[in-house]
Amino acid sequence: MSFSSFRSSVWLPLLVLIIAMISIQSGAALAKTLFASVGAPGITALRLGLGTFILTVIFKPWRLRFTRRQVLPLLFYGLSLGGMNYAFYLSLRTVPLGIAVALEFTGPLALALASSRRPLDFIWVVLALSGLWFLLPLRGNIANVDPQGALLAVLAGALWAVYIVAGKRAGSQHGPATAAAGSLIASCFFVPLGVAFTSGDAWTLSLIPIGLAIAVLSTALPYSLEMVALTRLPAKSFGTLMSMEPALAAFSGMLFLGELLTFTQWLGLLAIILASAGSTLTLRPVKGKIISPD
Repeated sequence: MSFSSFRSSVWLPLLVLIIAMISIQSGAALAKTLFASVGAPGITALRLGLGTFILTVIFKPWRLRFTRRQVLPLLFYGLSLGGMNYAFYLSLRTVPLGIAVALEFTGPLALALASSRRPLDFIWVVLALSGLWFLLPLRGNIANVDPQGALLAVLAGALWAVYIVAGKRAGSQHGPATAAAGSLIASCFFVPLGVAFTSGDAWTLSLIPIGLAIAVLSTALPYSLEMVALTRLPAKSFGTLMSMEPALAAFSGMLFLGELLTFTQWLGLLAIILASAGSTLTLRPVKGKIISPD
């Protein structure tokens, strides 16, 4: 296969989406190691600010032209991007990375399930609810998950669903450059918020190199690649691949943070992965296309 045919095939967006997932979970693990010294709000501001700077330099979002119909989705895309990051990092203070991502993933999963009414989809709903039952602290302390952290992860998931819908509508014409415009919007709101909740003594020049690494791994690289996949993959392929993310997060947490999950937590994580993969694999084609969650 030649390079030109590879670029035009489905393999390119599949590959970039896998790279994006690995990158973002590695960046999240790296960011969590700095929570003790800088705090989750400060790391969010650092990641988002530096990531936006990188995306702005590369894509020059001020050159983009959006139609009136795209302006509102672009605004929602940017705000959901920033809010998703802020809520997710706050949840990581008390929740293991793999569990936080699994709970966050219920947002896109609910979005996919909302588009279908077939009896088969009841199976995926039951699996998803079973996963939540194992992961959320609904039965005392059996899952060892902080309730506030769990709710923040679920909130991040709801914002992730908005991010997917708004991203597809705002980014259809501009591809990965839309990530720069959305990140710029997010930075205007959430960078000042993160700085305001961080002690001034925490900011040192030594944070810049590691902050740049986090920004590249967690923002600049994955969001650019995700936008490529969002605009080139059908909902079925995108959703199926994204179902791998909780597992990648769990392995990243074990590898970089020493976060070991219990057997019950692994069951919950597996149930959510299976529900997500099953719901997207069984989406009903309509006129040659897959029903889109949005």
